[in-house]
Amino acid sequence: MRRRSLTALPLALLVPRAAQAAAVDLLLVLCMDASGSIDQSEFELQRRGYADAIADPRIIDAMTDGEHRATAIAVVEWGSPMGAATVVPWMLVRDRTSAEALAKALIDAPRSHQTYNAIGDAIEHSIRVIAAAPHQATRRVIDVSGDGPDMRGRRPAHEARDAAVAGAITINALVIVDESMSGPRGQGLIGHYERDVIGGPGAFVMVADGRRAFAQSIRAKLLREVAGLNGPRVEIRTASR
Repeated sequence: MRRRSLTALPLALLVPRAAQAAAVDLLLVLCMDASGSIDQSEFELQRRGYADAIADPRIIDAMTDGEHRATAIAVVEWGSPMGAATVVPWMLVRDRTSAEALAKALIDAPRSHQTYNAIGDAIEHSIRVIAAAPHQATRRVIDVSGDGPDMRGRRPAHEARDAAVAGAITINALVIVDESMSGPRGQGLIGHYERDVIGGPGAFVMVADGRRAFAQSIRAKLLREVAGLNGPRVEIRTASR
């Protein structure tokens, strides 16, 4: 029964939660790494980086420049098998005030308790968050950030990714490079995310080459995916760029 229900997951996306749901230009789930490899200073760096990016005037312009002048964002933290948690529910960004409200909600949200390292389960959770959204959008994106590979979830990352793509959801990734880590098939971490995590039209991996490059990598990634900009499948950012 478990396998059957997982296989059927994308079908749930075909059933709207509310027939009269408000239309937005983009549904975006920020799926952030809160696993055991992220210490408190790194966690705060990640939270602050996303909050600052959300309040960046260039990104606000991109989030409010579409037909509906609105983007809906939810924030998920991942780590533990079957333990992904929605720490900020859906919030609408229509202007600077609402963007700053979202940034504050992200900073203020308590950190969820996570262990190691179930990306597939996090993607599956994010699919359900999108399916339950009180808004409708033709563009739906899951934005996975992490510094480690998929390790021990109930569902492998590539299977969850395929389910998302089958439900018309694109998955992008932000990878924080750590040369000591590799994917479960032995490939480097960047190759693991490119092969097993991202998927859908225009999907890409943004690589933060070290912690100092993280904040600017977040900005570049959000701007690219919110505005629907084209670019390389793998884009590497260093602290000097």
